[in-house]
Amino acid sequence: MGLLVSIILAYKLAQKYLLSGAVILDLATWAIIGAFIMARVFHVVFYEPLYYVQNPGDILKIWQGGASSLGGFAGAFLAVWIFAKLKHFKYEELLPYFDVGAVSLWLGWGIGRIGCYMINDHPGIRTNFFLAVNYPGGARFDLGLMESLLGFLLFVICLALFKKLIRIRWGLVAGLSFMVYAAARFCLDFLRSTDLPYSDLRYFYLTPAQWGMIAIITGLTFAFFWNKIKRKLQLGEVA
Repeated sequence: MGLLVSIILAYKLAQKYLLSGAVILDLATWAIIGAFIMARVFHVVFYEPLYYVQNPGDILKIWQGGASSLGGFAGAFLAVWIFAKLKHFKYEELLPYFDVGAVSLWLGWGIGRIGCYMINDHPGIRTNFFLAVNYPGGARFDLGLMESLLGFLLFVICLALFKKLIRIRWGLVAGLSFMVYAAARFCLDFLRSTDLPYSDLRYFYLTPAQWGMIAIITGLTFAFFWNKIKRKLQLGEVA
């Protein structure tokens, strides 16, 4: 449902801002395929490596569950990069599509994470917080619920600020919203359980997703300053 709603909204927004609906559908197709493949790969490599070393035949049993949202982001990014290279798109040409896609993504993310919440797939630490979920043994944070709320919040903010941000320049909606998501996700992962048999692995005290969010924030920060330098250089050449 999240994917379907996200694609429909992206298509409608593309038409509204005189962008190509066909490019939106192509980008969505490539991104979804890349995301599903790498979501599984990241889960196998970073979340349950010992299990899959002992049971390699289960790697392809996707119906048993096991997918990493971090891997999904990485796979979607890689697939879009390959698509852009094959179709000879310049980075600047895709920025409007990234912004439209970001607004739609966060709505789909909010819907999709409801599925995680419905099966209580991401238990957190024990708490008496009013959004706590009653797990066996006591109330806990539910990170599926928290991420769903985060997705809906980002969607509302992006939609409200969309026109203002694109007047400044294309790419800000996607860049800023991913920056906010990465920072929020980094903090939320401290609420994940550590006392359950299926708790996420930690690498130097951080979850795989937290290391991924650090990489996203670092990459986006570098891209922001690099683009700022490029614009100054271009203005200098014009002058």
